[in-house]
Amino acid sequence: MSASTPSEEPVIASITGFQWSSEESVAYEAAIEAINGAVGAYTARIHAERSKAAPDGELVGLWRERRGELAKVREQLDPADHEQIAEVRRRYAALTRQLMED
Repeated sequence: MSASTPSEEPVIASITGFQWSSEESVAYEAAIEAINGAVGAYTARIHAERSKAAPDGELVGLWRERRGELAKVREQLDPADHEQIAEVRRRYAALTRQLMED
């Protein structure tokens, strides 16, 4: 049985870089913050509902589910997809405002 010899080149050498402009990095961070704002708004609603004498468990469950969906959106955010970044910023900033106003 022969032992395989490890590659001489480190794995990191095979990873390609991603370059982006200041505007792109700011837009990406703003999209992340928009999602995080919505997560925070759902968290506040969950806390407020659970603090009631008779909390609505279905409502808490729904908000937790939506908060989990936001985590998935955040994970799938592609910094190279400018249209997705712009849409996420618009959609989740508006959602945060709506959740905070209601």
